[in-house]
Amino acid sequence: MRKTFVASVVTPLAVLLASSTAFSQTASDGKVRIGILNDQSGVYSDFGGKSSVEAAKMAVEDFGGKVLDVPIEVIDADHQNKPDIASNIARQWYDTQQVDTIMDLTTSSVGLAVQALSKDKKKITINTGAATTDLTGKSCTPYGFHWAYDTHALAVGTGGAMVKQGGDSWFFLTADYAFGYSLEQQTSDYVKANGGTVVGSVRHPLSSQDFSSFLLQAQSSGAKVIGLANAGLDTANSIKQAAEFGIVQGGQKLAALLFTLAEVHGLGLEAAQGLTLTEGYYWNLDDKSREFAKKFFARTNKMPNMVHAGTYSAVTQYLKAVQKAGTDESDAVSKALHEMPVDDFFARGGTVGANGRMIHDMYLLQVKKPDESKEPWDYYNVLATIPGKEAYLDPAKAGCELVK
Repeated sequence: MRKTFVASVVTPLAVLLASSTAFSQTASDGKVRIGILNDQSGVYSDFGGKSSVEAAKMAVEDFGGKVLDVPIEVIDADHQNKPDIASNIARQWYDTQQVDTIMDLTTSSVGLAVQALSKDKKKITINTGAATTDLTGKSCTPYGFHWAYDTHALAVGTGGAMVKQGGDSWFFLTADYAFGYSLEQQTSDYVKANGGTVVGSVRHPLSSQDFSSFLLQAQSSGAKVIGLANAGLDTANSIKQAAEFGIVQGGQKLAALLFTLAEVHGLGLEAAQGLTLTEGYYWNLDDKSREFAKKFFARTNKMPNMVHAGTYSAVTQYLKAVQKAGTDESDAVSKALHEMPVDDFFARGGTVGANGRMIHDMYLLQVKKPDESKEPWDYYNVLATIPGKEAYLDPAKAGCELVK
């Protein structure tokens, strides 16, 4: 069911006109409406879910509740990880609910479908939950932006770390849709480029309950590393069942290629300890990260992961772009988004490429042992900062036809 949030803070933001010839600042229908469309009941509900909705509301409130002297509204819906359902919701939002932009879009197949529809409708999407690099590669659009992370950044981070640790032979356990394919391909390419080999792979349906046959294939492959090219509860269940088969005890390593703080919390430190992973944000990184996390925790009773923090950042940057453009018209806002630097607690000195990819530092992290954790949610050791230019594809080489 769709829900609407109207910010209670309504202090107008003063906007100075640059010259006497500047155009009047307007919002097309007397409001700016932001849609958060994601998985709120399934395998990725902790990954983004209702917590992303709260992050969006926080961003609106912190912005002041208005832009161009009109109210900002947030609506949300559950796409159930189904592209057809997501597209139908998005179409309805655009056609009858005056939605100006849609964000989060967890699940790559959903992200691609809604971004394509939004191109036809000339509406902006900012993907914070979807992972595939196709969003800013072959499927890029003038109105599509990709914010929190992508499969290339995960491959460089987690994949690169495992290869450097001697994990030079891989077998992939892959979610059977666009995200899994992209993550497997990106990581395979990185492993091979660094002298490693890929000995095989197997694909599993989204939201699998029984991974035993897939894990037995991975175990019998003899690969040093089993790459989990899945996410959310699928990754957590893979790790739990791998323990039952004694896979790690037998000498093989697990690479959780997309695993966030939310899933670590759900799995627990006892089971997750030692896992290497990559995120674009960690709540305990510094004072700026902790300040946001404290406010977020007060509303949700959990610490944010990179999707939640990225959604806050994306909503804030979108509103700044509307303010800069002086209108919520998509071409003008898109131009502003491409021009403006991103400098907040999430992205320090981030930039937006011509293909819509927001380039920012990522963090290579390792899950602490239970006795290393000093307080609730103190789950990570930060192993390295991965500069944005290393983490993400050069926009000129991403395969986007918009990049000259």
